[in-house]
Order: sequence, then C-alpha cells, then structure tokens
Amino acid sequence: MQVGTNLPKVGTFNRAVVLEAIQVSDGISRVQIAKRTGLTAQTVSVIVRKLLEEGLVVEDGSLPSSGGKPRTILRVSPAAGYAVGIHFDPGEVSYVLADLAGEPVAKLHTGLRPGLAPEAVIRQMAATARRMLEDAGVPDGKVLGIGLACPGPLDAEGVINNPPRLPGWDQVPIKSLLEEHIGFPVTFDNDAAAAAIGERWAGLARATPSFAYLYLGTGIGGGLFLDNQIYRGRSLNAAEFGHITVVPDGPECYCGNRGCVEAICCPSAIETTFRSRLTALATTGTTPPSPDVPSDGAHPSPDTPIASGGAGPSASALLAGTGTPSSPAVVTTLPPGADHAAICAAATAGDPLAGEVIGEAAARLADAAVSIVNMLDIDLLVLGGPAMHEAATIYRQVIADAVATRAVTRRLHKVQVEISPIAADAAAIGAASLVFHATYAPRLGTLLTS
Repeated sequence: MQVGTNLPKVGTFNRAVVLEAIQVSDGISRVQIAKRTGLTAQTVSVIVRKLLEEGLVVEDGSLPSSGGKPRTILRVSPAAGYAVGIHFDPGEVSYVLADLAGEPVAKLHTGLRPGLAPEAVIRQMAATARRMLEDAGVPDGKVLGIGLACPGPLDAEGVINNPPRLPGWDQVPIKSLLEEHIGFPVTFDNDAAAAAIGERWAGLARATPSFAYLYLGTGIGGGLFLDNQIYRGRSLNAAEFGHITVVPDGPECYCGNRGCVEAICCPSAIETTFRSRLTALATTGTTPPSPDVPSDGAHPSPDTPIASGGAGPSASALLAGTGTPSSPAVVTTLPPGADHAAICAAATAGDPLAGEVIGEAAARLADAAVSIVNMLDIDLLVLGGPAMHEAATIYRQVIADAVATRAVTRRLHKVQVEISPIAADAAAIGAASLVFHATYAPRLGTLLTS
C-alpha cells in the first residue's frame, strides 16, 4: 500500500534536488537549475538563497546573457564540510579526507597486521582518521561524519555477517564500535556500493540516471543506481555481480555455487591460474586448456588470447616448434610467485602468458557484464576498484566489445563502458561520499517515510 507525504518533506526533497543540480554541474545559473529540475524560478531562488546563507553554495562569476543582466554562476562550496572515508579491506585499510565537492584533501594507506583483534583494528581506524583531520586542520564542526566501506554481507545495523575473507569478524558491530571510538556519526556500506556512490558524487557518473559499477577488489562486487537512486535491495546487499555464474561446471565458490565470476576472476584466482599454467609449461611444454571455453567458438581459447593488441601470441602458440618439455620457449618474464599486480602489468606490457590469463579473466567478466546490461538496461557500466591495476584498458576493451555486440538492446542505444577516474581509491572516496550522499542527495524514500 502506498503512503502519502506532506509539504515539509516536499520542501526538503526540492532543496536536495537543487543542491544536486549545482553539485553535478561545473557551474550553473538559477535559470538553468529551473530548466533542469522543473521547479519554478521562484522556488529555485528561495532555495538558493538559503543554501548561500548556510555556506553550502557560493556565487562564482557569471554567464553571458542574451538579454538583461548576466546570470550568476553557482557552485558547491568545497570547504562547507568534510568527511573521512575509510575502506576496510582484508589486506589493508585506506583513508581519504574529502571536501564537499568529493575532492581528496589527504590520502593514507596502512597495512593490516594479521591476527589483530577486531576491536583493536577499529581503534586504529578511529585514531588514524582523527589524526588525518588534525593534520589537515579541519575543526570538528566542519566534519559531517565518517564513511565506512567494508566487505559484506552487512546488516541494517552495520554488523558484519560471516565475511568470506575475514576470519574472526563474524557478527562484529563495526559501525557502532567505530562511532564509539571516533565520536562522529558513521555511515556505512559494502565497498562496491560505496564505490558506486563515490562515482556518482565525484566521478564520471554524476549526471547519469542509471548505471552499474563493476568493482574489482579482493573480491568482485557491484553497485547500482537506477533512475537516480542507489538500489540496495531487501537486505542492503544488492548487486553482488561477483556471484553471476559464468562457468556452470567451474570451480566452487564460497557462496555455495560453482563457476561464479569471482571464483574465476578475483586476484587470488588469477594468481593461481597463472602459476598452474607456468608449472605446466615447465613440465610439459604446453598450457592446459581452459575448462570454460565452449567448442562453438563463442569465445577465444587459450591459444587465442582475448587481450589482443597488448597480450601478443599465446603461450602455446609460442611453444609450437620452438621448445621442448625440458627447455620450453620463453613465454613470460615473470617468476612463479608473481602477484596479481605484476601479472596485470606484464599483460599490459605484452607478456604472452600474463596476457593469456588476464585476457581469459576479461572474457569471463565480459560474460557477466553482458548479463548485467541485459537485465538492467542501463546507460553506463563503470569499471573500478583497486584490483584493476594496469590491466584496466584490457578489461575495458574486452567488456566494451562484448556489450556492443551481444547486448539485447545494442541497436536501441549504446551502453558506455568506462574506467573510473578514481578507480584506485574508489572505495575510500566512495566511503567519504556516503556521508555527503546521505546528508544532501535527494532520495525518494524520504517522501514516503514517517
């Protein structure tokens, strides 16, 4: 059953709509705001006057007018408020102090000592965030809050539930503990959804009504905006794109399914695949066939890497007639223990074996991307997250080609596939943006709540 609303809620919503129109633009006049939002000039004028009085918006120059006086340009005042974004990952903790425009003022990455108790880690987070604010000279009165992005699943109270890569963290009330130690309100979300909100607030999706964010971190996740609203789902854990099945008889995933894109394409899986291929080359002189390649030629096999234009010929192609099992041809410059970042960099530089492995991972991500586009009919697919590394251009090329040729709506409209400009710090910037988004973004739900 639908519920009604009241005039104060409409006023609050319209205020947020005007502020968003100013925030997403690179300078905008009152007349332009009225045209874009559908609000009357009088309503816009009243709202802008209040935003100016509050210091959230500043007048910054003027636009030429076809008649009458020049139109004054409005912009969000970056120094009107600040937030610290904290990205808690199984491998490290990243911090970003951001201003209201979403621009980073300071960044910091710290390691995570194995075996440290959850509350000790949370105390360290609070102390580090406090120190960042003090070093930047930001007074408490200018701090809008702390944003926290962390692995899920998370419940509505900010309690971590059975995280797959964080033993000992099940049922940890991370939100309330961080608030207790830092003394500021904490806004939380999973890392992928936070990255999507960061892209909306400070990245390339500011004015895009519907987009999906494909996040590559320690795992693979996603965020989703539909008709200008973040979609979180019933339990606040929507857009788990990493658990789209791309290889039905593939490796087991911790979620209970087989062949999930995360089980095949996450950094640890890529490292495992690379090492097994290298071992096979050293012992037999050939790479094992990829189990997920269909026989109908829909996707290239390991002998024809997908990452063309950068990966070069495949390992097995180089081996043909040029090596022996005891002395195979040189197909990689990487050592057996190469980590994910090194494999990505080598693939981009033209290393054949690294290119083969990254190319196949890109193809499986492309399978998932096509499913996402077909299901949601979105305008934009953003690729981001710290695991993109130097291989981002390979991923983008393969995924963009797949979406352009295999999406059901390809003849009706083009779906842009772009690399996030804030990819490396996406979750931390997104965590800070959680605070701004929760404070200022127009949300239809506010009209319907009591």
